[in-house]
Amino acid sequence: MSFNLAFYFSFFAVLGLIGIALLGVAGAKLYVVFGVVIPYLSVVIFFAGMIYRVFKWASSPVPFKIPTTCGQQKSLPWIKYSRLESPFTTFDVVLRMLLEVLFFRSLFRNVRVEIRKGGPRVIYWSNKWLWLGAILFHYSFLIVLIRHLRFFTTPVWSFVRLVESVDGFLQVTLPGLYISGIVLLVATVALLLRRVFVPTLRYISLTSDYFPLFLIIGIALTGIIMRYIYKVDIVSVKELTMGLVTFHPKIPEGIGSIFYVHLFLVSVLFAYFPFSKLVHMAGVFLSPTRNMPNNNRAVRHINPWNPPVEVHTYEEWEEEFKDKIKAVGLPLEKEE
Repeated sequence: MSFNLAFYFSFFAVLGLIGIALLGVAGAKLYVVFGVVIPYLSVVIFFAGMIYRVFKWASSPVPFKIPTTCGQQKSLPWIKYSRLESPFTTFDVVLRMLLEVLFFRSLFRNVRVEIRKGGPRVIYWSNKWLWLGAILFHYSFLIVLIRHLRFFTTPVWSFVRLVESVDGFLQVTLPGLYISGIVLLVATVALLLRRVFVPTLRYISLTSDYFPLFLIIGIALTGIIMRYIYKVDIVSVKELTMGLVTFHPKIPEGIGSIFYVHLFLVSVLFAYFPFSKLVHMAGVFLSPTRNMPNNNRAVRHINPWNPPVEVHTYEEWEEEFKDKIKAVGLPLEKEE
């Protein structure tokens, strides 16, 4: 097994980011830069980038009706059509989108193709492990984000407290173990190892595939280290985050360097988000293969890229060549 250049570049890039944060905070004491300036800048880049990407997608013409279908299209009244596989109405599209966004329905139905020796034979078999890893990754990430809202709200919302209590119901460590943090780390490592050990996937993997995985692993590791090993002053952390939210930033004393490393990696992820494959979070809602109904037989879809075409009607043609038509004895539709 050999790693490609993209793997090493991504790995050392994240290590370099960690080194920059450590040197900037522990060495140069740039607390304001890493605690205020960079977080604000990353949030601005995130929202500006997301607005730009969504506006660009939303304003792009859709020349063809290309919904993904694998079921019976609605046609005659006595033929039952598939509402999820070939949605006809807006409600059908919304229903399919909900299943796609919340439960990754298309990924659940994914199959793996292999050529087995002794034939050779082409084998199709279920590949649910990828679906399970994606579900664990995305939902654990969502729960971690919800839990972190306690640092940005006063008082803490009851919904956040509920999620936090359910996430830490095991109570096997002190402080209590949050399942989502461990699951996020394990799921991200699993997705990374899949790209490393599957030869065909490793061959097509780029820096844009490895870098966000290493970045998220770094964020999860620094978060776990802060909670269970090198603990930081939570009161000071909330004072800093509330200052950022209320636009009255201040840098409390006593926050360890590991927190600024964690915050810097999160800021890099926010700034990188709109320009990476992670932006599929918003792009899935604007994908014409998902958000268009398959109603080609009922509603005409006009290509917005088609330029206006000057047509020469039959009436105009007959008027232009009527003398020659009469001369050869052919009938005219419009007699004088």
